[in-house]
This record gives sequence, C-alpha cells and structure tokens, in this order.
Amino acid sequence: MFILSLLASLSMVSCSIYSTAESQALETPPAVSPTQITNDNVNRSTSEPYTGELGIFEEPEREKNLQINRVMDILKISEGKTVADIGAGSGWFTVRAAKRVGIQGRVFAVEINQEYINHINDRAKKENLANINTIFGKTDDPLLPKSSVDAVLILKTYHEIAEPLRFMKNLRTGLRSDALVGIIDRNGDGNDHGIKKETVVEEAMRAGFTLKEEFDFVKPDGMDYFLVFQLKK
Repeated sequence: MFILSLLASLSMVSCSIYSTAESQALETPPAVSPTQITNDNVNRSTSEPYTGELGIFEEPEREKNLQINRVMDILKISEGKTVADIGAGSGWFTVRAAKRVGIQGRVFAVEINQEYINHINDRAKKENLANINTIFGKTDDPLLPKSSVDAVLILKTYHEIAEPLRFMKNLRTGLRSDALVGIIDRNGDGNDHGIKKETVVEEAMRAGFTLKEEFDFVKPDGMDYFLVFQLKK
C-alpha cells in the first residue's frame, strides 16, 4: 500500500510539472530572430563606384541640363542651410551648394574615394570656400553629424550604393526633422549605372522615408527622374 501511495504521489507531481511547463510555453512568445525584426538586404545588382577621371563631371552643359539652381530651389537650399552632397565626386555640386548657403551655411561632401576627397579639399582652398567639409564615408553610412543637415542631394550615385537600405537608415540620423533628400538618377537595372525609379522609392520607404515630390526636368542630361523624400512622420 505504501508503494502504491508513493507512486500515485509522484504521478501527481509529474502532472503538475508538465502542466506548469505547458502554461509557460503558451504564455512566453517565441524568440524573434534579428532578420525577422529588420531585413536590410536587397535582391538586386549595384554598379561599381566610378573611379575614373573627374573631368567627366565638369562638362559645360551640365549645369544647364540639370537645371541645378531649380534643384536647389526645390530642396530649399538657401543661405545659412547645411547641405550634404552624397557621392560628391569632383565637388561639382558641392561648390555650387557652398556658394548658395554662404559663409553662415555648410556643405558636407561625402565620398568613399580618398583621391576624390583630396581633390575636393584642394578645390575648396583654391575657390576660397571655407564652408566645405569633406567626409570619408562608408558604403553603408555617410557618417554625417547627428541631426545636422537640412538638405541632401544624391546625384547619380544611388545605383552605386552597395548597401542602400543600411545607408538610407544611417542617413536618417544626420537629418533634421524637416530635411529634404533629393535623388537624381536614371532608369536602369542596377549594374548599368542606373536604377529603376520604383526601386528607389520602395527602398527609401523601407528605410523610413516618404516620397514628397517627383520631377522629370532633368531628362535632357540623360537622367530620367528627380525624387524628393522626407522623413516618415
């Protein structure tokens, strides 16, 4: 009788343990992997960053074809503002933005090519533009100072950004709340120095931006679209 009673007690304890474990399993949510929380991968090709002669950016007709003053008007680039030129190359846009924002403003020229950085530094000295700061950025981060920038232009560079979602998410940290981000590029498949407009819009939205406006007046220069984004509220 004692043995039977002991076995019955053990059985009741075992049932109690399993019941508690089952209850905890139901109450505890399953672990979520980092890839389920956020996935910054993109399933598309990107172009190799341009490393050639910088003179290609200085064609005399470029300013007229791009209507760069109109671009700056749309991005609300004016005296005293802080601007970022992403993929600055020869500094073609950098110096134009620097002249517009004046001595009270600032332009960050972001590049991943040290030779181009050196070129822009030399150009800023020659043109007496002390409001230009160069930044040696990363493929996934422009490394802008936090909450410092009013306007960004990514001029025919987005298709070269190897990690566009991470880059755009990191770009957000450098923006002021009402900042505007302009992307000028041409339609392509990613590896032909172009990227579809729809792809840019989709990736920017995934990174926390909303499309504010789009324009096509940059077409005469072979660039099919000009998109303007702002931070998602």
